[in-house]
Amino acid sequence: MGVGLAKPRYRVDLCGLQATCEANYYRLLRLLPAERCAGVVRELQLARDGLDFGRMRLDVLEECPYTSVLQISLHSALAWLPTPRLLVRVYHDARMAEVGGMQGLRYLHGAYGYPNQAMHQPDEKAQLNGYLAEWLGQVRECGVGSEALDVDFSS
Repeated sequence: MGVGLAKPRYRVDLCGLQATCEANYYRLLRLLPAERCAGVVRELQLARDGLDFGRMRLDVLEECPYTSVLQISLHSALAWLPTPRLLVRVYHDARMAEVGGMQGLRYLHGAYGYPNQAMHQPDEKAQLNGYLAEWLGQVRECGVGSEALDVDFSS
């Protein structure tokens, strides 16, 4: 290994992050309950071809005129798997949904130095927003409402 071959510092791709957050907003908008106020919960069963993949739960934690704060958790059909939880802030005026926290961590920085004490990846926030996009894509593919939903999962 040569001396002076330091890895370049991570730089946030603002355009990419914004595009992901905008797409996540529109994906989430289809799943949010019509009546959004703190305490409202929506659950979606994830199943396909007779296989149960668990359920996604959306909890509205806060509702303000221009923003909502949601906790999204994925409860697996396998009891031994941990339940991942994402804290998502939805900006209705900007039409963006951004992951702001996870598993009890209330705030994520845009970039982290590496290594760091918490062992976050340099692009942890971007990775979590991509992870949310994958979750929402799975709900679109496999989601079945546990209540009467006005969501068309086929389009």
